[in-house]
Amino acid sequence: MSPTETVFEAVESRETTKVAALDIGSNSFHLVVARINAGSVQILHRLKQKVRLAAGLNEDNMLSDEAIERGLKMLALVAESLRGFEPDSVRIVATHTLRKAVNAKAFINAAKEILPYPIEIISGVEEARLIYQGVAHTNHSDGRRLVTDIGGGSTEFVIGEGFAPLVCRSLQMGCVSYTKRFFSSGELKAKSFNRAITAAKQELELIENRYKRLGWVQCIGTSGTIKTLYNLAQRDKPSGHEQPVTLKSLKQLAKSFIEAGHVDQLTMAEISEDRRGVIAGGLAILIGTFEALGIDELVYSSAALREGVLYQMEDELKHSDIRERTAKSLATRYDVDTVQAGMVLNTSLHLFDQVSGDWKFKNKDYRAMLAWAALLHEVGLQINSRGVQRHSAYILANVDMPGFTQEQQELLSCLVRFHRKKIKVQELPEFQLFDLGLVKRLIALLRLGALLNIKRQEGFVPELSVQASKQKLVLQLPEGWLENRPIMSADLQQEVLYWKALDLELHLT
Repeated sequence: MSPTETVFEAVESRETTKVAALDIGSNSFHLVVARINAGSVQILHRLKQKVRLAAGLNEDNMLSDEAIERGLKMLALVAESLRGFEPDSVRIVATHTLRKAVNAKAFINAAKEILPYPIEIISGVEEARLIYQGVAHTNHSDGRRLVTDIGGGSTEFVIGEGFAPLVCRSLQMGCVSYTKRFFSSGELKAKSFNRAITAAKQELELIENRYKRLGWVQCIGTSGTIKTLYNLAQRDKPSGHEQPVTLKSLKQLAKSFIEAGHVDQLTMAEISEDRRGVIAGGLAILIGTFEALGIDELVYSSAALREGVLYQMEDELKHSDIRERTAKSLATRYDVDTVQAGMVLNTSLHLFDQVSGDWKFKNKDYRAMLAWAALLHEVGLQINSRGVQRHSAYILANVDMPGFTQEQQELLSCLVRFHRKKIKVQELPEFQLFDLGLVKRLIALLRLGALLNIKRQEGFVPELSVQASKQKLVLQLPEGWLENRPIMSADLQQEVLYWKALDLELHLT
């Protein structure tokens, strides 16, 4: 046996996991394939394609057929790179354009025919948090930092320290949308830049006071637009001596753009052909950001949203779930009766675990969503005890929930909305990632968990067992238990009637 055949025999092999993250952005689609080895993420492959979804969004927020087709063609390329990946090892997130598009579901439904992985439309705040995670895991700094990312349709701003984001915001301005709005003809005039910069500063009025109060010691920019502007700012610097971007250097860039007169004349080597058409809008946003927030200088980080997604996947493999922290934080903020919530949670999960096989809850997320819904089903008590289910649903639909996708948040809101009283099936949302039949079963289990604990007394709920078939659940209670509790008996008989709206049968024995 040759030395080359034996050299690795003594090296201990480590278990590795191959994962992939796809960022469906407003300007570009980015795919990153990596392996997780000994707790570190190692990038194996990247794929980037300009798609400009945001350019296909009209004033009524309808995504054009042409833009949808461009996106689907890119997904076909991605499908080749992801062939053979397990479903749990791929995460696809969509950002601003699909958040806004009223026909986003048409795109997602068509994408299902190309990719066997779910597409999650994430909120702006969640996008900002994930961007910060990408930066935090790849850039060391002491003290607070401000991270900003100019996308095609939105710009994210995060102040954080270490791995902890302190405040996350997403504002409705991006290089594609601002180029359409202020530089649609391709002409680069001082008047247009001034209008675009003013519009960005007006948008930043929403956050500037709070961000300035928090402060930071370093400002980091990510993604393609800022990378291009950063590289342009280095043009007159000595080779190998990169300098941070300053307001002065950005204004010099704007002056050179105006002198060029038209986007077609932006022939600098640092501006790629596909970036040329939207860079003016990005430059105006960055100047507005510097002026509004009083930024002295900015450095560039190559890590962004997709890296943040990868690192979160790595965190989840180590069972550190940001969503659990979010749910606990909300329970504290809204002064939830945690003893009661815990009883509802324990009963609901006890029922879930007995029926999960027969009711085919294969995705582990269903159990987690039921648990969080049980924990948070009474957050609306802070508004009013009457109609608590509606108040709780409203809060969970509208509050910032780091770690949750829009659809997960919508599911939580739906579950607590119908955890008691009448079930209006016409108000059930249309889900892309969750099966409606399974959602109805989750509602049923949460309702039972809440109803059986309605007395709010520890030790009140007896030993339970349940048996489930396709559309039926048999609840077995100790002999004589209901006879001694006529009100509970009446409540459960009423629940039998309520379940009919869910196309489910509840039997009591």
